[in-house]
Amino acid sequence: MDQGILTAIAMATVIAGTPLVIAALGELVVERSGVLNLGAEGTMAIGAIAAFAAALHSGSALVGVLAGMAAGATMSLIFAVLTLTLQANQVASGLALTIFGVGLSAFVGKPYESQTLPEIAPLDIPGLSDLPFVGPLLFGQKSLVYFSWALFAATAWFLYRSRWGLVLRAVGESPSSAHSIGHPVIRIRYLATLYGGAITGIAGAYLSVFYTPLWVEGMVAGRGWIALALVVFATWRPLRVLAGAYLFGGVMIMQLFLQGSGAQIDIPSQFLSSLPYWATIVVLVVISRNPATIRLHSPVSLGQPYRPDA
Repeated sequence: MDQGILTAIAMATVIAGTPLVIAALGELVVERSGVLNLGAEGTMAIGAIAAFAAALHSGSALVGVLAGMAAGATMSLIFAVLTLTLQANQVASGLALTIFGVGLSAFVGKPYESQTLPEIAPLDIPGLSDLPFVGPLLFGQKSLVYFSWALFAATAWFLYRSRWGLVLRAVGESPSSAHSIGHPVIRIRYLATLYGGAITGIAGAYLSVFYTPLWVEGMVAGRGWIALALVVFATWRPLRVLAGAYLFGGVMIMQLFLQGSGAQIDIPSQFLSSLPYWATIVVLVVISRNPATIRLHSPVSLGQPYRPDA
């Protein structure tokens, strides 16, 4: 396999893994606060259609991304009101949010199915993007790929190097203790949930504005569920989220590469298309064999409702 093919596969892996990086990092912050939001799939779908419609009508990709953020935050606000104010079950509310988001995006997106957006060019850095292999891989990507790297660095710094990151983790570990020393637990969880929804909306915007760029019903294609699994796979650590996202992105690209290579492979194409989801199941099964691994770095109060005393 020559260097050109390796470079193309590596670039495609980064591009395919980017929405997983963004969505999983957003969900990581939410879960670190002790809130379990299973609505990532629906939130990404709503973010995708909102971003596509806004970018199409405004002619600006930035406006599309901002619309995706707003749509994702709105979806998470619904979830937050249900679970943090009304104390509804977080698992059931998250699943309902996914069903609602997927259905609403399909309905709203019907008029946009035959339309496309202009291709967004990569941000080439003169001199660096021409370097062999690492040039196009690191210095010839689209803007949201760079955003995902900056988001990773900011998330790691926030969680482990900032005072508010420590407070967020304290709320996720023991909300009653955090409340007893004066921290507004519900407000912090609201902010974390809204932030996670906005970031997940950006992941949806990436799919419809940067990755394709068009709107097709079902285009999220389970990426929200994979992002949720990635947080567990990474044991709630940002660096492992980044590595896991590119691992799953590589699996997605390899199955497309095998199908398009023309090689004589006696494997049904449907099975190859399901490889990313098989990989998700296998990883979760392997992790689940050791309960200590699941509990490693897991927020103690994850998914548990909390109502502070008066």
